[in-house]
Amino acid sequence: MTQVLADDSFKHSHRFDEGNPLAEKSTLRVAILTAVMMVIEITGGWYYNSMALLADGWHMSSHTVALGLSVFAYVYARKYAHDPRFSFGTWKIEVLGGYTSAIFLVMVAGLMIYQSIERLVAPSPIHYDQAIAIAIVGLLVNLASAWLLKDGHHHDHEPMHHDDAHHDHAHGHDDHAHHGHHDLNLRSAYMHVLADAATSVLAIIALFGGKLWGASWLDPVMGLVGATLVSVWAYGLLRDTGRVLLDAEMNAPVVAEIREVIDASPVKAILSDLHVWRVGKGKYACILSLATDNEVSPEYFKQQLSIHEELVHISIEINQIGA
Repeated sequence: MTQVLADDSFKHSHRFDEGNPLAEKSTLRVAILTAVMMVIEITGGWYYNSMALLADGWHMSSHTVALGLSVFAYVYARKYAHDPRFSFGTWKIEVLGGYTSAIFLVMVAGLMIYQSIERLVAPSPIHYDQAIAIAIVGLLVNLASAWLLKDGHHHDHEPMHHDDAHHDHAHGHDDHAHHGHHDLNLRSAYMHVLADAATSVLAIIALFGGKLWGASWLDPVMGLVGATLVSVWAYGLLRDTGRVLLDAEMNAPVVAEIREVIDASPVKAILSDLHVWRVGKGKYACILSLATDNEVSPEYFKQQLSIHEELVHISIEINQIGA
């Protein structure tokens, strides 16, 4: 005989992530700032006949699109948070936004490599004074953007509040669950701001080197260095968001904890099947299939697993051995 328990009630919310309103507002402001700076750089590059500024302006346009995408992901996830078509909520829309932004970062790195090699092969005159001035303004915009995003970022990393019954257990989870609490959509916005800031710093160094010592080769070389940094950041973001989107997280610490609870249970049961996937920042759903020769309800094991507060949706199937 098989018994299945999905939840304590027939009707329940599938919204497992509370969203990040502060990050949404901050990302929108950063997207607007970046768009304004993009227009300034493209206009300045065209007016001063500076290919370096023009190229950086178009480079910033990809960041503008990516940041706009991050804002859209927040808005869409919030708007459809209670749509019954989304079985496990809309949080993965934000993750998808982060993944797509990471692809834009790869494109940015590719463009930087192409332009840097092109300038190494065929150097072009650089209007140093104008380029340095606008690069400094660009860096200031990046710093302002980082400041706007920092509140949402810190809020995102605050530990979860636990009740007294689970207080001791919570401390044991803070370290390994910290990574799971990341807002990957916000992280993608950070990566774009960091990429812009890094390229601005490298550009300023290269431009001053060219202006003071005639080392025009520094400009494309710094471009290659910046592209390498952006590529590394993009890879990390693609890896983390990809794992969530593909539900490739059976190596998460919570999986081992589920196995430990079942193994340590007074009622002996064999864990014959287990599926775990993430449905929010630091929140997981799981399906377990247990085989036992004891008369026990799924609720019994669900109560034991409830000590792990990151498990917000638990489905358990009990198969009676010899029934």
